[in-house]
Amino acid sequence: MGVATAINLQATGATTAVATGDFVLIASEENPVARALRANGIAVTALHSHMLNENPRLLFMHFWGEGDAVKLARGLRAALDQMDIKRT
Repeated sequence: MGVATAINLQATGATTAVATGDFVLIASEENPVARALRANGIAVTALHSHMLNENPRLLFMHFWGEGDAVKLARGLRAALDQMDIKRT
């Protein structure tokens, strides 16, 4: 049972790629992360929970994007920036 954000990028050409994976989020992060993904052409393909009684409640947001590799990378970074994570 994984509870880590997973981001996968695969080149499809000289400047193009596909991106897929999932973010593990608390409820307050869900809308900001979804907005950041959609604003950068990355689709949210699923939102669900894997557990029953965890605290805080964890949501798994799956995504898919394809196109310009730099735009995808920037979009994923924009989504990560919406997460309430400790930065050192």
